[in-house]
Amino acid sequence: MARILTAAALVALSLGVTGCVTAVENKENMLAAAGFKVKLADTADKINGLKALPPHKFVTNNQNGQPVYLYADPTICRCLYYGDQTAYAAYQQMAFDQRLADQRQMTAAMLQDASWNYWGVWGPWY
Repeated sequence: MARILTAAALVALSLGVTGCVTAVENKENMLAAAGFKVKLADTADKINGLKALPPHKFVTNNQNGQPVYLYADPTICRCLYYGDQTAYAAYQQMAFDQRLADQRQMTAAMLQDASWNYWGVWGPWY
């Protein structure tokens, strides 16, 4: 059991070591692929407005009775991503699919550990 936990911890650590920048860049790539549009903070007023929003988090705003989703990045691209309900739903699906793929990758890495006896005391199931 200790080896399983060690293997899981190593996989999680290796995924986390790639850094926050990579995770944020991956998120922003998914935002663009989902249909979010980008506005650069290229003036002092836009930079101040960008800094007023929580960094790397979604904020919902209503425009003409419709939700608009904002995602501020003051650190990497110094830009604001914005999208409608369709773009946000597409992003949520992509994020779910990515989490599922990450879990599958972690499981596969744990199963590759030859020292992990997954049959254990139960013996084979056949």
